[in-house]
Amino acid sequence: MSSKKILLLLAVLVLVAVGVHFAWRTDSAAPVDAKPADRAVPVQAAVARQGDLDLSLTLVGRAEAWSSVTLRAQVSGQLESLAFQPGSRVKKGQLLARLDTRLLQAQLDQARGLVARDQAQLKKAQADRERYADMLGKGYVSKADFDTYQANLAVAQATLQADRAAQELAQANLDYAWIVAPFDGVTGAPLVWPGAQVSAQTTDIVVLNQVQPIRVAFSLPEASLGAVREALARGTVTVHATVPGQSTSLAGTLQFIDNAVDNTTGTILLKARFENPDMRLTPGQFAQVRLPTTRIRNAVSVPVTALQSSSRGSFVFVVGPDDTVAQRYVTTGPAAGGQQVIATGLKAGERVVTEGQMLLVDGTKVRVAS
Repeated sequence: MSSKKILLLLAVLVLVAVGVHFAWRTDSAAPVDAKPADRAVPVQAAVARQGDLDLSLTLVGRAEAWSSVTLRAQVSGQLESLAFQPGSRVKKGQLLARLDTRLLQAQLDQARGLVARDQAQLKKAQADRERYADMLGKGYVSKADFDTYQANLAVAQATLQADRAAQELAQANLDYAWIVAPFDGVTGAPLVWPGAQVSAQTTDIVVLNQVQPIRVAFSLPEASLGAVREALARGTVTVHATVPGQSTSLAGTLQFIDNAVDNTTGTILLKARFENPDMRLTPGQFAQVRLPTTRIRNAVSVPVTALQSSSRGSFVFVVGPDDTVAQRYVTTGPAAGGQQVIATGLKAGERVVTEGQMLLVDGTKVRVAS
């Protein structure tokens, strides 16, 4: 054997000896009897609770404006200006559009002049009647002449009343040149632009939607209508709506049940009111609606994540006082709001594993995460 091969063989033997030495030291440093707690499986657990549980239905709804109007002018004229930004929030009474008021102002001034003329004629007619009434008593005028002045006074009074009505109409027409918001809401896109001729009660100017509060409409299967009416008999029914793309839900109240079931779909229309303070609901938007139906009294329930399945049925891992788990088969009821009703097999107050079941068998030591 050559010297190179001998040196190589010696080097390999040295490396093997060093490895065996360190392996022996590692094994000897390990405790002979590891504590059971060091081998405990980390899990998460929840306590089975007992109380009333409301079952609910999950439906698809659509938001709709509380009020929606298409604003039109009450008088004809040329649109002078728009006073809002498309899609902006406006307050009740806020100016939205304005018509050219020159012709309307002239009509009002003319009506005021006629009223002033009528007032002067009435004053003269009253003076004539008083003067000729005194002369009639002294026999200086005939009864026929006095009746003429009496009639002139009545005509003057009627003319003044008619012209005052015309003045009020002219004033109203002038006021209608300023188009204001009838309620708090959100404006849409303008339907006409400054310079266009606007016809009274015909030309659409803008659509205004009231979205605070707002409604969400949804259809309920007729089989669940009785349960909803029972819930209403107990008090206010709270409805939750979740907008796509958002994790948190909005709470509203059920306010409307239609008076007939749709024969073609077997459903009935319901509507819920939402205050919508942060404008998360927009008219026409889809929302997932959760509506409570039946209430189960004194039900024992656990999180749905605690329930496991096998060929023998459903079971849960119950954590004992010594932190060992026992596999226990249970009879389940309905589920609602992330909670699973346990009909038999579990008592209130017992702890069940909700996460980490894949590493467990009956009798496994666990460490419950706080």
